[in-house]
Amino acid sequence: MTQTPPRYPRDMTGYGADVPAPHWPGGARIAVQIVVNYEEGGENNILHGDAASEAFLSEIVGAAQWPGQRHWNMESIYEYGARAGFWRLHRMLKDTPVTVYGVATALARAPEQVAAMKSAGWEIASHGLKWIEYKDAPEEAERADMAEAIRLHTEVVGARPRGWYTGRCSENTVRLAAEEGGFAYVADTYADDLPYWMRFGEQDQLIVPYTLDANDMRFAVAAGFGAPDEFERYLKDSFDMLYAEGGRMLSIGLHCRLVGRPGRALALKRALDHMAAHEGVWFATRAEIAAHWAKVHPPRAPERPSEMDQARFVETFGWVFEHSPWIAERAWGLELGPTHDGVAGVHSALARVFRSASEAERLGVLQAHPDLAGKLAEAKRLTASSTSEQASAGLDALYDDERAEFTALNTEYTEKFGFPFIIAVRDNTKESILAAFRARVQNDRATEFATACAQVERIAELRLQELLG
Repeated sequence: MTQTPPRYPRDMTGYGADVPAPHWPGGARIAVQIVVNYEEGGENNILHGDAASEAFLSEIVGAAQWPGQRHWNMESIYEYGARAGFWRLHRMLKDTPVTVYGVATALARAPEQVAAMKSAGWEIASHGLKWIEYKDAPEEAERADMAEAIRLHTEVVGARPRGWYTGRCSENTVRLAAEEGGFAYVADTYADDLPYWMRFGEQDQLIVPYTLDANDMRFAVAAGFGAPDEFERYLKDSFDMLYAEGGRMLSIGLHCRLVGRPGRALALKRALDHMAAHEGVWFATRAEIAAHWAKVHPPRAPERPSEMDQARFVETFGWVFEHSPWIAERAWGLELGPTHDGVAGVHSALARVFRSASEAERLGVLQAHPDLAGKLAEAKRLTASSTSEQASAGLDALYDDERAEFTALNTEYTEKFGFPFIIAVRDNTKESILAAFRARVQNDRATEFATACAQVERIAELRLQELLG
């Protein structure tokens, strides 16, 4: 059995130029999704059994952890988020759909805040067991923490979380959340303006991407927002751009201890008022967005080329370059991945092999193509794809004088160049094909060889468009 070559797991294409219409409820032009991160009481702290104090996302920019010690200033900054910032945001947003990213241990230490979240009808998703870094965590330790986070969240909130966001995640996080099997969406990605599906084994997991740019965390990093009006302007500009494009989702990330401060909170309110003043704005929880997307855009069923074994790949694509399955055989050995699972990706892989082949091999591909309106067509011995292509331009129904000209041109062309005249018939009419035939027969061989090769690639692209849609 041929061993599958290494595959590149990242999808660098996404929706590409063909962004799907989300069909937001009520014909909305944009979905606005507000996240309130509730982390206070779940941060690094020796009181929580951690080795050191917290150092991330506070007013103390550039803070360092204090091993074995409590950091009183850091603790009080986090306490502000729970004691004052949360309630300021709750008063502002209690009538707005909001998703809470709740750290399970923080929620357990916040009974009044949890009651207020539930009273407002906010979705409470999981933000992990503790607000800690997982980049170096062993996989089994992270899996165990995820399970405990779900258990504790369910105990505190009264229902298990249907959304997951670790934030300070590892390369395993999204896969582990998918394998857990109970999440309607995972948010540990910043890769798109719309939800999308990822596949892990036989599991399709919906991803509802989050944001680090339209996020008040940038008040707490060196290259971030220096003043509230910068945050306000950035939120408005983000909204205006996505609203103009239409069919997008704007995620906004908030933290009680950051935007919950008075001066920043007022800037947030002005930005949200700006958005609410527009028609066709759907303020929604992430759970609502996930449910809508799963209904309107369920995971696609077709086989994925990057996951095919070699035999299946060659069976599926070996005919795309006329009678030249060796191109598909070699293409399968390239570094394929999710970005190659569409027309452009497969075509790129096949074309790379064709372009890097020897001149003799490429000549063989050219010679494998049939004459246009030639003897094979007359005898009905073309492949099904060639028959359909030639018929699309009416080459199967020529007048006698047209057939005579095609025959004469075929003979002159083949004798001069050593391969048949090749053109992407579906791009042309009978008249434009004849005009190109008359012009190209005057070319020198090098020019015509390159032109014919380009047309072979175009024919392959058109065939893939028909095959993969």
